[in-house]
Amino acid sequence: MKEQKTPKIPPAFVVKLLQSVQTSILSFANRLSPPFAQVLTLAGGAWTSQIIYAAAKLGIADLLGNGPKSADALAKESGSNPEAIYRLLRALASVGIFKETSDRMFKLTPLAETLQKNHPMSVQPAALLIGDPIWREPWVNIIHSIKTGEEAFENVFKKSYFEYLNEHADTWETFNNWMTRESNMNCPIIAASYPFSKFRKVVDVGGGHGSLLAHILRKYPTVNGVLFDLPDVVKGATEINSAIASRCQMVGGDFFKAVPEGADLYIMQQIVHDWSDELATKILTNCKNVMADDGRLLVVDAVIKPGNSQDMNKFIDLQMLLITKGGRERTEQEFKKLFHDAGLELLRIIPTASMFSIIEGQKS
Repeated sequence: MKEQKTPKIPPAFVVKLLQSVQTSILSFANRLSPPFAQVLTLAGGAWTSQIIYAAAKLGIADLLGNGPKSADALAKESGSNPEAIYRLLRALASVGIFKETSDRMFKLTPLAETLQKNHPMSVQPAALLIGDPIWREPWVNIIHSIKTGEEAFENVFKKSYFEYLNEHADTWETFNNWMTRESNMNCPIIAASYPFSKFRKVVDVGGGHGSLLAHILRKYPTVNGVLFDLPDVVKGATEINSAIASRCQMVGGDFFKAVPEGADLYIMQQIVHDWSDELATKILTNCKNVMADDGRLLVVDAVIKPGNSQDMNKFIDLQMLLITKGGRERTEQEFKKLFHDAGLELLRIIPTASMFSIIEGQKS
């Protein structure tokens, strides 16, 4: 999948907004009887994604930022048909996004507020991505992936995910906006969830523009860091500012070949999930080969809940199937095997308040 831009693919798309909406849909479905009605409600989940996308695309949440407005006013301001936008808002209100306060008047709800562009927990870019053809069409072609085990994306678009992004500037900007937003949400939590102060030198493998490493270095002034990614990526490391630059070295390279030597902590956030077991093992092995004997390796990624537990990461796992060559989310047992195959011992999994857990390992 890589041209090696060190992709950090969300989930797909695990967003607090979508978790809340899914919970609302499941709750509604479970109140219905008989079972066929429940299944029909769940099957309509794709419709919910598309109406959230429409609201984000039209900027409805921002238009309601100063208070309630009528459907007619919102139609005029968004360049929409009044009756059609009323029907859209009515459907959104039924799942808790917007609220109809009186006849055809709507206001924001806590869920709707997260669709505002400048909200501190905005998921607007994610909503735009999920409804865009770049994410929607592979799901339409899910049968291809289920039957072949191969990504549907290339079957649909005749090119890889990142090749497509490189050719579509608007979609690329939306993707980067969500990556930045997701990082701003999660990195402070990750930095505060592990005792980084115990370590002398931290290498952020595939660290992009340095958001996670910057949070760690700012919080722990005795720690030194190495930001490691493709040469063109680390050149744009805007997060490494003058306040921490003296403690941070930027190194370009390919983590499939080698990683910087001599650190006592290696960390990679949303890297391992982009790759097949074989390639993920290669990355982990390269880290194990150069880390200090008493060092640690941290993988920051989603961990799938066991059994029948409701878990958005199980859907994100399918997203990885659809748009990557072998990428996947993993269970605790699958991480244990991955670590074992790389000559590492999985010590513990630390849940965090973010969308990810910290999987800690050491040399076997």
